[in-house]
Amino acid sequence: MNQPASPVAAGRPFRVLGLQQIAIGGPDKLRLQKLWVDLFGLEVTGTYKSDRENVDEDICALGVGPFKVEVDLMQPLDPERKPAVHATPLNHVGLWVDDLRAAVAWLQGQGVRFAPGGIRRGAAGFDICFIHPRASDEAPVGGEGVLIELVQAPPEVVQAFTALARESSHGPF
Repeated sequence: MNQPASPVAAGRPFRVLGLQQIAIGGPDKLRLQKLWVDLFGLEVTGTYKSDRENVDEDICALGVGPFKVEVDLMQPLDPERKPAVHATPLNHVGLWVDDLRAAVAWLQGQGVRFAPGGIRRGAAGFDICFIHPRASDEAPVGGEGVLIELVQAPPEVVQAFTALARESSHGPF
């Protein structure tokens, strides 16, 4: 049974559509590949390296079409540097949103703390930004220990999730 929307949610100018990605970190991405690629059968669809982000990652796919979930297998370029993408094995969760700029502006107004870097192009080519895992005095709402990536959904993903929500009485919006 669906619960009524809270007064805060009723004024939200964006929708969280669904899971876009999970990012898993470890000291050696070859060990991660053994489970996720070799045994689970995920397809490696790309790679990404960034000295600034201290990451070497394989971008994998789980599922198909607009409901495909990205699974990033990450290792640090330098295990002694930050960010330490391997220090938390479940590095972050990515959520599709239908209007990233509206989401960021509104969430900031609600006291959400964002990680440095603002909205930028992510490894998979979508605009992204991160909600900080910890709140602060200035921004009292954080991810409670979880880094959360908000990802601008492309039109076909927005359309697919909208159609699915219409067909189902269960849905996030």
